[in-house]
Amino acid sequence: MTIAPIVKTVVVAVPPSRAFELFAGSMGLWWPLGMTVGKAPHVAITIEPQIGGRWYEVDAAGNETRWGTVLAWEPPTRLLLDWQLNDQFAYDPDLHTTVEMCFVATDAGGTLVTLEHRNLEQFGHDAAAHAAKLNNGWPGMMAKYAAYADAHQ
Repeated sequence: MTIAPIVKTVVVAVPPSRAFELFAGSMGLWWPLGMTVGKAPHVAITIEPQIGGRWYEVDAAGNETRWGTVLAWEPPTRLLLDWQLNDQFAYDPDLHTTVEMCFVATDAGGTLVTLEHRNLEQFGHDAAAHAAKLNNGWPGMMAKYAAYADAHQ
């Protein structure tokens, strides 16, 4: 079974280099509290800026919860992440779906930001249901990111 990738776009009022920086370097500031996978709300979400880097959250007690791994770090145009959260939103080192972020300059001086979450069939027998949840969740996250980016030009 193949499941179509989830594709979501937003336009932000900052150039690609700033859009990339705000997405990858400030995720913990725009990602909604309580919408992460750790046992307590996050105080930081980190994407280590290198291939093989970790993608994880940290709570107030210093507990780390892994989300995945950096597959490609190509500022200011592309970020490729291995999403390793299963259908229960728990880290699974054996699960590999892919989140690709692309940042393309617009004629107006902003950036078209495209998220593509693919390989969703890797979620197994409940893949279609979980893909539907993700498809409903990504628009809100992209809107939060866009609002943050526009406010931090």
